[in-house]
Amino acid sequence: MERVNIGIIGFGTVGSGTVEILLKNKAIITDRVGSEIVIRKIADLDLQKDRGVSVDRSVLTTNALDVIDDAKVHIVVELIGGTDKAKEYILRAMEKGKHVVTANKALLAEHGKEIYGAAEKHGVSLAFEASVGGGIPIIRSIREGLSANHIKTIMGILNGTSNYILTQMTQKGIPYSQAVAETLKLGYAEDPPTLDVNGTDAAHKLAILVSLAFGVPVSFGSIHREGIDRLTPDDISFAGEFGYCIKLLAIARNLGNKVEARVHPAMIPLDHIMANVNGVYNAIYVEGDFVGPNLYYGLGAGKKPTGSAVVSDVIHLARQLKNGAKNLIPPLAHVGSKGREISIRPMEELHTSYYFRFSAIDRPGVLSRISGVLGDHGISIYSVIQKGRKVNGSVPVVMLTHEALESSVLKALAQMDQLEVLTDKTVVIRVEET
Repeated sequence: MERVNIGIIGFGTVGSGTVEILLKNKAIITDRVGSEIVIRKIADLDLQKDRGVSVDRSVLTTNALDVIDDAKVHIVVELIGGTDKAKEYILRAMEKGKHVVTANKALLAEHGKEIYGAAEKHGVSLAFEASVGGGIPIIRSIREGLSANHIKTIMGILNGTSNYILTQMTQKGIPYSQAVAETLKLGYAEDPPTLDVNGTDAAHKLAILVSLAFGVPVSFGSIHREGIDRLTPDDISFAGEFGYCIKLLAIARNLGNKVEARVHPAMIPLDHIMANVNGVYNAIYVEGDFVGPNLYYGLGAGKKPTGSAVVSDVIHLARQLKNGAKNLIPPLAHVGSKGREISIRPMEELHTSYYFRFSAIDRPGVLSRISGVLGDHGISIYSVIQKGRKVNGSVPVVMLTHEALESSVLKALAQMDQLEVLTDKTVVIRVEET
């Protein structure tokens, strides 16, 4: 095959970055593939906006079906996002026998089972490197590079927006709202950045990684997720006094008969491998039973890094087409995985240490009442910080616990919230030591 024709649906930030790379690096891409990759069509609803890259107007269309139904298009690249039209276009392209590249993490996390199944049914490839980690080659690393291993642990900072906000709060001591405003001003987030700060974006990505690691689509709804919007500079300062920093972590562990999968703010030691991952950068730690620990680090979003990942998938598929490959790698790199299910461990069974910040009335006996409730539920206190200064009429009482069961913590906090000596809901942050 002398040329591989691609059609792109979506000419926004990632789409324009993809086109720019394909045009600017055309010579080296052709040299590496052995065939020319040609942009045959680009579909977008807005064809007047300046994308910062020059293309022949004849390839532009407002109708995505012009891309999908073109018999000469070999690979369809979906870059519109969302889960409705994108799903419709991808399934139609597969029915037409076309290979698909997508960066759509939400679609794969929420409808992966149907999408992966369609790819296998129609004998086409589905490539989605850009769906997790921007320019970090984590998908291909798990799907191919680590394919000889049982994956034991995945731990990552998977959302650059939240990481930038936490970095600003940590380094400048500014409140959450001000850090969000800075993030929006610099264009690092949508307005409002809801899916970034509430943990949904990271949970989408974790669902994809866990599905890859075990070869079975994971239910996105089964992944516990919390956001960073209740954190304050005080929490970050107290964490530092205990010798920790706070990151929004996505965590998965193979427990044998179950899998742990959760996204939430976590306190990690200052010498932890993730502690110095700052700004809009992402980092993903993967541990295999034979390869041991691996760490992947880089820009987790943006026009160029994400476009780079999209083009890497296009090159991968173009090489297959050029060589006439018939036995394609299954989307989740496992053959015959139908029927197996992954059991996600309920959060109530988690056993870890905890940080609590109580807002308490400044009077004698408060600490003993709090300690009494915790003790009644088998929660042992490791360290306490009690500050005299008042915030909105209350003083912060901060505790670090020994390891405790999540279900016990939830019961204790439910009882604690009824105490008249506490003036606000307790802030809880889990501690990750390893």
